Amino acid sequence: MAEDRKLTLWNGQIKPTVRIAGRGEPVVFLHSAFGPMWDHFLAALARNHTVYAPSHPGTGPDDVDGIRALEDLWDLVLYYYELFDALGLKSPAVVGHSFGGMIAAELAASDPARVGKLALIDAYGLWRDDTPVPLASALAPKVLAKCIFHDPGDPATKLTFPDHHDHDAVIRVTWSINCANKFIWPLPDKGLKKRIHRISAPTLIIWGRHDGLMPPVYAEEFHGKIAGSQVAIVDDASHMCPLERPDTVAALVTDFFKS
Repeated sequence: MAEDRKLTLWNGQIKPTVRIAGRGEPVVFLHSAFGPMWDHFLAALARNHTVYAPSHPGTGPDDVDGIRALEDLWDLVLYYYELFDALGLKSPAVVGHSFGGMIAAELAASDPARVGKLALIDAYGLWRDDTPVPLASALAPKVLAKCIFHDPGDPATKLTFPDHHDHDAVIRVTWSINCANKFIWPLPDKGLKKRIHRISAPTLIIWGRHDGLMPPVYAEEFHGKIAGSQVAIVDDASHMCPLERPDTVAALVTDFFKS
């Protein structure tokens, strides 16, 4: 059974919803730019952990204007420490996917004591001039789908590309993407590469082998900058590998956190 907990944070200006499910050691999941969703991957993770899945500022059902309270990436990092405190989590394991992976890495680098273990899944945050990352929101939906799904016909694509007749869902996803863009771009200037060496949490880097948005060379980029990290490449998966191969990714995370 899952519980939706409503919080009021950042001097009353941000009101996220945190879905909590499972039992076991706590794990915080930070979602991608496509917005919060409780999917097969999180359900699988909750078999062995108490999963806390907060909505990013601006993406919760009661929090459309929450994004306006944060001016920059540093505000966002401090906000998440505040959220951890409100949930009573001193040093939880953190899993971040895509944009959520970028934030997870920033949390672990800015204050290493606040993140006990770390899993980064096809994470934003680093930049290579020889392999530039495109602005996802500028790509046509069909082009983007081919970049982030190994099989664009996978039923999971409906979670990220709702039917155009469902106007509320389209607006919700578009708004979520732009809430993330506020902190991602310009990506080369965000500065994670200057802080990433500070990460001391045991770190697993998971990447879809066919990621067309951020190719697996970025997995090696993270691996080379985080001491002692491990890399797992997921076959038959792309940028959205938690949706495409949920049981595989959940097992990788669970086994790593147990080890």
